[in-house]
This record gives sequence, structure tokens and C-alpha cells, in this order.
Amino acid sequence: MAGIVAAGLCALWMAVDGDGFLRPLDDANLAFHEAGHLIYGVFGDTASLYGGTLGQLSFPAIAAGVFFVRRDPIGFAVCVTWFGQNLSNIARYVADARAQELPLVGGGDHDWTSILERWSALDADHRVAGAFRGVGWILVLGSLVWLVVGWRRRLGDQVSGGAER
Repeated sequence: MAGIVAAGLCALWMAVDGDGFLRPLDDANLAFHEAGHLIYGVFGDTASLYGGTLGQLSFPAIAAGVFFVRRDPIGFAVCVTWFGQNLSNIARYVADARAQELPLVGGGDHDWTSILERWSALDADHRVAGAFRGVGWILVLGSLVWLVVGWRRRLGDQVSGGAER
């Protein structure tokens, strides 16, 4: 039930909050983003550039993998929700690539401006952001549905005494 509440609150917040920023989760995601620049940066400048986004996604992906291996469906689904919410947060950053209005940590270069310029796709920032946001929503809502279905199945098993249906 706690997983359903967590995923549901995340989805609700993403729907209600116009910019999709979920405190304190996104504050932690920012730390993972900045750590990603350092961690992936050992592989060179290009890896460092992409490392922020990769770092932001690596932490929930690794956590989801751990829960999957441990056969913990609730932990896994909550981490998939976290991953999806992170995609929504990244979408906010991507959508800002041309405008560059978001405050940046340390006032450095805008990662997604640099990335999209490398791809000659800076004018596609809003479309790329929409793709990130869409996949994020699919993961969050999919996790929520999966949790509810699993919870209802377990509840049905308890009511029927665990008998096969």
C-alpha cells in the first residue's frame, strides 16, 4: 500500500505542479545530476557532458535493479516511478535549452543547450522535452497501475485464503 501511495502522490504532484519540480526528491536528483558529471567525466569531456543526465537516471535505475534482483516488486515499482519522475524533471531542463532561464548550479554551461547544439537540434528542445516527459508519465502511471493490480491480487488472495483462482 505504501508503494501505491508513493507512486500516486508522485503522479498527482506531476499533474498539479506546472513545472514538475518535486521537492525534496528533485533536490536529491540535482545532487545525483552533479555527481554524474564527475563520475562519468572520468571517461572524457563528452561523457562528462552527458554524465549529468546519466547520473540522474543511473541512481534510480541501479536502485530498481537491486530491488528487482531481491524480488521486491514494491521497491522496484517505486524506483521505476522515481526514474519516470526524473525524466519529467529532465524534460524541464531540456525545454529550457534555448531560453536558458533556469538557474544553474555554479552558473556553468547549460548541458542540454550543448547536447542539442552537438546534434544540430537546438530548435527541437521542446519536442525532445515532450518525449522525455511522455516516457516519464508512461513509467509513473504504469508503475502505479502495476502496484494497484498487484495489491488487489494480494488482497484477493487473502480474502480467498490464498486458494488458486
